[in-house]
Amino acid sequence: MRSLPFWFAIMLCAIPPLGARDVTVTVVDGELGMPLEGAEIRSYDGTSGQGDGEGRVVLTVPDDRAVDIRGSYPGYGSERLTLDLEHDEFVLELYLAGTLEARELVLEESRDVEAGAPPARAEVPENAGIQRAVEPEPAGDAAVPAKPLPGVGYSGLFNAAPDIRGAGELMAVTDGFYIENPYHWGGGSSIFDVRMLESARISRGAFSARYGHTVSGLLDVSLTKTFPQDPEFELGLSTSMADASLSLPFNRRGGVTVAGRLSYYGPVLWAARGISGALEALRPAETVSSAPYIRSAALRSGYRFTDSLELGLTGFFGADGAAYDDGAGIARKRANYQGFGFANLAYKPRGDMTLTAGLGAGYRRSEAEDRAGYSVKDIPFDGAAYLDGTPLSGAFSYEAGEDTFSADSATGVQGRLGFDWDLGRGFLASLGVEGLYSLREREAGGPDRRELPSGVYYPLRGLPVPSDAAAYVSFPAAAGGGGEIRSLGSSAYLLAGYGSPGGRFGAELGLRLDHAFFTGEGVSAKGPPALSPRLSLDFGLLKNLGPLDSLSLSLGAGLFSSSAGLLAAMLEGGLSGDYPAKPDRSFAAGGGLRIEFSGGAGLGIDAYYRRLFDRAYTFADPAGSGRILRSDGQGRLWGIGLMLKKPDGRYVDGWIAYSFSHARYREPEAPGGPFAGQDSALSADWYYPPFHRFHVLSLALSVKPLERFAVTARLGFAGGEALAELRPYSVTVLDDAAVTTIQKWGRIAGGDGRASFSIPLDIKFSFFSHSPHGKARQEFYAAVENALSPFFPPAGDAAFNPYTGERGAGFSYALPVPILSFGFRWAY
Repeated sequence: MRSLPFWFAIMLCAIPPLGARDVTVTVVDGELGMPLEGAEIRSYDGTSGQGDGEGRVVLTVPDDRAVDIRGSYPGYGSERLTLDLEHDEFVLELYLAGTLEARELVLEESRDVEAGAPPARAEVPENAGIQRAVEPEPAGDAAVPAKPLPGVGYSGLFNAAPDIRGAGELMAVTDGFYIENPYHWGGGSSIFDVRMLESARISRGAFSARYGHTVSGLLDVSLTKTFPQDPEFELGLSTSMADASLSLPFNRRGGVTVAGRLSYYGPVLWAARGISGALEALRPAETVSSAPYIRSAALRSGYRFTDSLELGLTGFFGADGAAYDDGAGIARKRANYQGFGFANLAYKPRGDMTLTAGLGAGYRRSEAEDRAGYSVKDIPFDGAAYLDGTPLSGAFSYEAGEDTFSADSATGVQGRLGFDWDLGRGFLASLGVEGLYSLREREAGGPDRRELPSGVYYPLRGLPVPSDAAAYVSFPAAAGGGGEIRSLGSSAYLLAGYGSPGGRFGAELGLRLDHAFFTGEGVSAKGPPALSPRLSLDFGLLKNLGPLDSLSLSLGAGLFSSSAGLLAAMLEGGLSGDYPAKPDRSFAAGGGLRIEFSGGAGLGIDAYYRRLFDRAYTFADPAGSGRILRSDGQGRLWGIGLMLKKPDGRYVDGWIAYSFSHARYREPEAPGGPFAGQDSALSADWYYPPFHRFHVLSLALSVKPLERFAVTARLGFAGGEALAELRPYSVTVLDDAAVTTIQKWGRIAGGDGRASFSIPLDIKFSFFSHSPHGKARQEFYAAVENALSPFFPPAGDAAFNPYTGERGAGFSYALPVPILSFGFRWAY
């Protein structure tokens, strides 16, 4: 009788769990269609299984909700698959990892918790399903799938930081760690290595209350939690860049991946200069004094102690820069450095609960060196001129050479705790808290010419000046100084989500609270708490109706906040008077319709509206030499987007996307004109921000006429940026020998001018070699980047001569000449 409890327990274990069903998942090679024997499937609850000789794995899953699984196989990229309630058999396609089959990062819908989470997209749709986006560049870039999405506008399209629906900023979060500058070259390339990533989600609308610190979009990057079962090595070499990665497993429970990237565009630039005398189109190469470069190294490690406890470690260090000299007295040099490291711990006390904790620290520094030489000869006096009180006549000559240096740096520590509870029947509850501490510093130095309204007494000079309210006084002075600001921010969020069986309906309601405190030299401010409710709704309208696989609708709205603008204003220093320490705020609303066709094609249509308020800005104090800070800036943004994609064709993959954006800004108390020597883009009237473009069109295409040969191309069109208007104004110059009045030029937003449009074109020809019985894979390729640059040079931050009004050459990290490269990739 004592053995009865034992046998009774054995019988209970043999009974299938209530509310469960068995499904079959077949793992195949996405290109060849052949089954992958031994492929590993990790189920929603942490359990795993391996495919048999036909690549099949039988899983037991709940019968009341859809769940996510993930498949992996040595040499292939891992993939996620949602098991719906309408089928019992599924096929999971895996593709060779890296750029060796022109495969790119999966860009997918936002899912807050992997274990059976409701969709809760919280963003305008049609950003899913770009399974193998074309990637003409020699090295993979995690930001590439985000660039063609409607509503994501790039100043240089493919070579500048993004403008998310006219709000002008994009925050990145990596496994809960916030990264303010996730780019090299000012946006030309992301810092993330594709081989370390699980997914990247771009949220352009009302994203989840889990994240904040931005009034615009969010790039949510998830790092891989699965590692290969065998060691893997990949090497890529070309005439302009090299990259390598090494992955090592740990006892089949984890692993480590190290990767690095190194660019060397010097030889390309040297060759372009050598033949620029014969080819006028390559003459712009002579303005590049130091070719753009990237130096980076990254580490990703993870270990699964038990099915309920996982640890992840991440580290990164990178540097980039470039230098230009237009040969006419204007030279610019830029350098950026960034490093961070963080750890994440995930614990499941039971199958439907997840506890997460994260801690990390980071450092970044941006340096700018500028040299401007101006020669002003024989300019007639435009008013009275005095020397020791005696009127002068004739003309004014001036030689100006200004070498300036500035640097911005930030050191920060972040911490995060979260709790997710899958309540069953499609319901989800989550809550969490965050803490961020940062020390931000700004340095500046070099000669300068200060300008003040005429009639203002300045103790360094006792010379009489005309009391003309329309004139300004300019005098030599030493520009320098800087400052530092410490900020301590805390946040909390609470959200509830629901996803109906079969994905017919999904919703997420969230509430976020952000608070910040600032201290520094002459600054001690406590910002008001920012309360941000957010709501998103997803509707699965139709499924499997004739040629339609699905028709879905998404709606979202919410409030957002960011202290980035306020911190930047405080770091300018010289603030005078009282000012509120209010964070920038925005309200965003949007909706989108997505259609998936049975042949794999998809069509997305979306529209949005965003209102910015409480924006921080500064301007010179008319009564003195200080600056005034205000937090009443405004913005009104709206737009539409269209995207047609065919991401999974045997012979052709690609997409075409179009965006129209209309963004207008206003600073009510801005002076409305060039003032106090400020090269300003502020205006008391409504104006287009300098990064604004009305139209952005992108086309990407991958043609595979043969199994081992592919041609990929990416073509874009971006309308011209808004140009600030150059206006003349009178300046009374106090020099060592005389007091004179001349005309100068200043920049003020609000004009109707536009820069020339941008048409970037990249092309790549690839040949692949892979033995079915071997473990080594090769790719040989030839690529041309910036193919149309001689006709449509990349736009940059254009300088101008303040004494003549002539515009100079712009600074851009993109080389102004076509880049022809040859290379190969080898992986084992």
